[in-house]
Parts: sequence; structure tokens; C-alpha cells
Amino acid sequence: MKFFHLSDLHFGRQLHGYDLYEEQHGFIKQLEMYLEQEKPDAVLVSGDIYDKAVPAGQAVTLLDEFLISLNNIPAFIIAGNHDSAERLKYGKTFLEKHNIYISVLPPQKEDERLEKIVLEDSYGKVSFYLLPFIKPGLVRHFMPDEAAEGEQAVIRALLAKEDIDWTQRNVIITHQFYKNGNNIPERCDSEQKTASVGGTDAVDISVLKDFDYAALGHIHGAQMVGEKKFRYCGTPLKYSVSEAPHEKSITMVVMGAKGNDIEIKTLPSSPVRDVLKFRGSLKDIIALANEQNRQDYISVTLTDDDIPEMVKEQLQGYFENILEIIADNSRTRQIISEEVADFKELSPYEAFSAFFKETAGREMDMQESSLIKEIIEEAAGGRQL
Repeated sequence: MKFFHLSDLHFGRQLHGYDLYEEQHGFIKQLEMYLEQEKPDAVLVSGDIYDKAVPAGQAVTLLDEFLISLNNIPAFIIAGNHDSAERLKYGKTFLEKHNIYISVLPPQKEDERLEKIVLEDSYGKVSFYLLPFIKPGLVRHFMPDEAAEGEQAVIRALLAKEDIDWTQRNVIITHQFYKNGNNIPERCDSEQKTASVGGTDAVDISVLKDFDYAALGHIHGAQMVGEKKFRYCGTPLKYSVSEAPHEKSITMVVMGAKGNDIEIKTLPSSPVRDVLKFRGSLKDIIALANEQNRQDYISVTLTDDDIPEMVKEQLQGYFENILEIIADNSRTRQIISEEVADFKELSPYEAFSAFFKETAGREMDMQESSLIKEIIEEAAGGRQL
């Protein structure tokens, strides 16, 4: 069984104000070429189809182009934390007639189960389980105890309800923040460096231990979580400056008989415009300009002690798409060290407490403190603060 693993398409994404429609359209054309070349049995998409819950018209057009490019290859798609369930499931019944299966919510009733699609090859059946993005609040009405414990308890309980034949091959498609024990996945600067990412707490990968492959979504850098069979495929394009060093790709998985090692191959994703980071003096950075990178998206860090006025206009004579210009020299480092020496990241509760004290001139009392904790917990989907 051969399948493509994609995730975090983020149709409609912008990068520092630049519209990425052309880059995303180019990716779809490249995917179409790989589909024709490799002829996979299925395409798995592990969430975050859109970049916003209310996607713009161009984003919807891109999804339409993406679905057409599949050319009747079975596709299994789940919603991520950026997606709107109502919008993503539009046309679900019609799409299933064309081998496109979309799951947007976890089970909503005690007797409901995960959506499952079964394919078959010469080695037997492969069951694909679709587990869309979960917040405990989505299942609290029928799983109150598990919801109070968090995402990991919810996922474990949902999987326990499934009648999974572990003698056959099983694949799960899921969009959460998974870790391996104390080992946290490598994240970009755009992803929070805390125990949660994108509004979801860390879930230990051990809850998926019996699956033959876990198609993970949510983290933008391609990587495995503990074992090769637990994989974040990463984004197909660079969606932040911190992703500049990434080698973006499509993950292709080949599964043989049950118990045999899986084969993973990456198919390079070549963007219309790359995202590059340059650091050095103005003179040195200008010397890096050439016809290949002239239209790329460029992040510039200048180390000159004296930076001339109109420096952006000067650089745009060599690079057409400047994302940002950062000054990092002895003067700016001194200013930063003086101004943020006592800075620390505050939790939502700590930040509100500081705001309350500043505006009310006193600390919150016990009733006020309990109320704001309850409000923040509800907004965070039931996670303990």
C-alpha cells in the first residue's frame, strides 16, 4: 500500500502581508505531477486545510484545485485547529461519491465512532481512522471525566471504543501536539515554545502505539516522534521566516505486510519563491543578490553599527520581496538588554491579574480570581490552568 501524507496546507495564508496564492497554486501543480508519477493508493491530509476559520475566496478556490488534482485517488482529510468544521464539511456527501472523505469533528455521542475507511491490497486490508482536531470541550457533554483530564485522556477513551483489528494494518490520521515522553517535537519560532501549541496540550505518542502508521499534523517541520511510524510530514511550503532552513516535501509511505518495516520517502516541494534569511553588513547582503533569489521572500538582519536611511528602498533594488529588516548591532543589543532584562512570559491568568491590579489598584479577591480562571479555562477548551 502506497500513500501520500500531507498536512497543514493553510490555503489562504499570507507571509508578512504577501499573498501566497501563487506559491500554493504552484504546489498543487507539483502535487499533481507527483500523483501521476507515483500513482499512490491514497492521499492523507492531516488537518489545517485552511489558514483561517472563515477562508477567503481564493482559499476556497485553492481547495477546489487541490481536490480536482486528486483525479479520483481516495483522499482522507481531517479538520485541524485552523479549520471551521461547518465550512470544511460542505459537500461531504457529494465528495464521498468521488472517494474524498472529510472528517471535521470527533464523535459527538456515546454511540458514535471515528470515521473509518478500508482499502485492500495484496497483503490484505488497511484501515484508515480519521481523528480530527480535538479540544476537550467538544466531548465534555458525554465524556466529562476524560474532558477534565485533557486531550490525552479523550483520545485514549475514543480509541478504546473502536473495535480495531490489530492483526490487520491500521493507520490513524490526527492533528494534535504529540510528544515522545519528555522529548518535545522541534518547533518553529511561530509555534509556542511551551507545553501547548495552537491551543492544544501535549499528548504522549504512546496512545497511538499499536498503529502501523500515524499521519500527524500540526507541527510545521517534518520529523518523527519517537519512531519512524509516527510522523509529522510538515507544511508543503514555508509559512514563516523561522521555517527558512526547512527542506519542504511531500511524505510518501509504502507499507508491506503486517509487521514489516514501512518505507518512507520524501518528494521535494520546490516553491515558486523561497523564504531566505540573510545576516550581515548591508554591503555583504547586497553582494548575495542574484537572479535566482531576486524574487524570493527575504528576511534581512543588518549588523552595521550605522544603518543608512531608506535602507529598505536600497535593498529593494536587489530583492523585490523584503519581509523584514532587523537591526542587530552593539547599539540595539544594549537597548534590548536594558529594556527586557526583567521580561518573562505570563500565562493568561497572570496577565489578567497584572492588568486588574494596574486598573483597579488592588489584587483580585477569591471570587473574582475563581471567575476569571473559569472563563479562561472555558476559552481554552477545558484545560486546567
